[in-house]
Amino acid sequence: MRRLAISSTLILLFTAISVCGFAARPLQQQNNTPMSFTGELMDNMCAAQRSHDAMIKKEGFKNSKDCTLGCVKSGGQFVLYAQANKTTYQLDDQEKPSDYAGQKVTIIGTYDGATKTIHIQSIQSAP
Repeated sequence: MRRLAISSTLILLFTAISVCGFAARPLQQQNNTPMSFTGELMDNMCAAQRSHDAMIKKEGFKNSKDCTLGCVKSGGQFVLYAQANKTTYQLDDQEKPSDYAGQKVTIIGTYDGATKTIHIQSIQSAP
């Protein structure tokens, strides 16, 4: 009887370890799974203000594209600002976004939650 109890306990223990091990793997894979992010491709200074308005007035930029490019040229960084959840995402690549400055875009990439950074795979204009 004692052997049966020990055997049952060991089987339950190994089952629990196996289930926990398999359950943890998909969470790790989700971080490397490409996701879609939609928002405006802005500079970090205007994204912090959630608008280009103040910078356009201050610097005399014509539109959001000129504002974004001007702010990046002055030391800012390209970011994706998602109006829907008022979140600013850092972008790992600072060259790909230049063609889409000031536009609404969809970025496909993987997300690093610890640094709030999107690792860009592709960018395209969004409607």
